[in-house]
Amino acid sequence: MKIGELVGAGRTADVFALDDGRVLRRYRDGDDATDEVAVMAYLAEHDYPVPAVWPGPAAGDLVMQRLSGPTMVEALAGGAITAERAGEMLAELLRRLHAVPPRLTTDPDRRILHLDLHPENVVLTPQGPVVIDWATAGEGPPGLDSAMSALILAQAALTMPDVAAAARAVLASLLRHLDTIESDHLAVARSRRAANPTLSRAEIDSLAEAVALINRTTAP
Repeated sequence: MKIGELVGAGRTADVFALDDGRVLRRYRDGDDATDEVAVMAYLAEHDYPVPAVWPGPAAGDLVMQRLSGPTMVEALAGGAITAERAGEMLAELLRRLHAVPPRLTTDPDRRILHLDLHPENVVLTPQGPVVIDWATAGEGPPGLDSAMSALILAQAALTMPDVAAAARAVLASLLRHLDTIESDHLAVARSRRAANPTLSRAEIDSLAEAVALINRTTAP
């Protein structure tokens, strides 16, 4: 396997081009990607839009289909998609995900959760939106997944000036197209975000205001 140029970098991993139209994603700290590969393969079997995926050469690696198209963030910035449509699309992707039977549990109230579904993790390919970055995936109540997406957008609206207006508009659209976010799910989402070691101090400090923004946006 010939590893090519760096084509992307996130908070915890780097993405390198491969010479066969695929990419290698490598965790910097060597975190095991085995479960992530299994979740993505399972979702693909159930026709959920994820990249094709294969185990990488090491535990911290995974090999993925290289996608063509902008991320939802890039499409918003370029005017290729409206904030209203972006929020509606995120809600659709959450509903589709939560319609897939759980992989590990027989509890009918639990589903596969992405827990980091936001515009940077959606690629708008010619075939439709594809969801990437399943590192945080787990199983639990669908409402928690919706709360996490809303909270991430609210934090972006408060801590990222370059995208703040777009994040607020996408958040408003998402909340219009979702079922009501329960306060207990939002509380768990806040705790999970506060414990996330990749967040900045400003992002963690914004959590109380982010919850308030969500509550204001959903108020009649």
